[in-house]
Amino acid sequence: MAVRRILAAVAVVAATLLLTAAPAAAHGAPINPLSRAAACGPEGGRAATPACRAAITAGAAVREWDNVRVARVDGRDRERIPDGELCSGGLSAYRGLDLPHTDWPATTLTSGGRFTFRYRTTIPHRGTFRLYATTPSYDPSRRLTWADLEPRPFLTVTDPPLRDGAYQLPGRLPAGRSGRHLIYIIWQNSDTQDTYYSCSDVVFRSSSDTASGARGGPSASPTATTKRAAPRTVPPAVPPGGAAGVPAAEAGVPVASVTDLGGVRWPLVAGAAAVVTVLLAAIVGMRLRRAGSVPVGRACEVRNHRAGRRRIW
Repeated sequence: MAVRRILAAVAVVAATLLLTAAPAAAHGAPINPLSRAAACGPEGGRAATPACRAAITAGAAVREWDNVRVARVDGRDRERIPDGELCSGGLSAYRGLDLPHTDWPATTLTSGGRFTFRYRTTIPHRGTFRLYATTPSYDPSRRLTWADLEPRPFLTVTDPPLRDGAYQLPGRLPAGRSGRHLIYIIWQNSDTQDTYYSCSDVVFRSSSDTASGARGGPSASPTATTKRAAPRTVPPAVPPGGAAGVPAAEAGVPVASVTDLGGVRWPLVAGAAAVVTVLLAAIVGMRLRRAGSVPVGRACEVRNHRAGRRRIW
């Protein structure tokens, strides 16, 4: 009976540690075109840029670059997310992502061309992606409002294929755009109550500019954002680190929903569970040796003297 109690304790301790260690919700953000959160995050390689530095100073939980999410929106995005707070999803922990800068890290795209968007997911979930483009009159020096976006998405994809850790969303880019713009992506989960929001800054070039540039002819004037290399893919192993002082989510109130694990990274906790399991297993082994246990697969016959009967276990 003592052995059984120890084995039960092993199972309970290991299961508790592993369950409390794992994140409870899906995570994701666009990596091509690169979103502001991913660009300024620890793996985005753009944290030293002026826009990212300003965002982090103002408040941007970029350690949780994949966690700009609001619960229980249910498609009422324009009602729940205030003007000027679209990039942060109305979350105070990400308010720095709403800052109007003309030097946010941007991806160069061809207006009206075909393109495959890549949306990195660190925990896959089912859902629908809606992609909006800013109107031709968009002013990047002002905070993004709903009026700055086209009323209808230029691309909608439900449950796209997942390859190399990213959802693949093929489609055609909006035409009639030039210069700096923004692509706003809403990912509404269908198997959770979460909706994710992201802003990807882009520089649109016309197809004629792209063709002339390929032939060596004149092209659009290069900018600091168009000279850089293509955005680097954010690796899948970016464990959530939590953010101090972030309020818990409340029904009907869009507050920061950053995963808070008390400052302990979940892989370390999982490792601790494994260590505890090994140690307890060793204790079990010692108890069995002391009790003179029999080989595995052979029934142990125990005499119950009080009841006067045999019991097999």
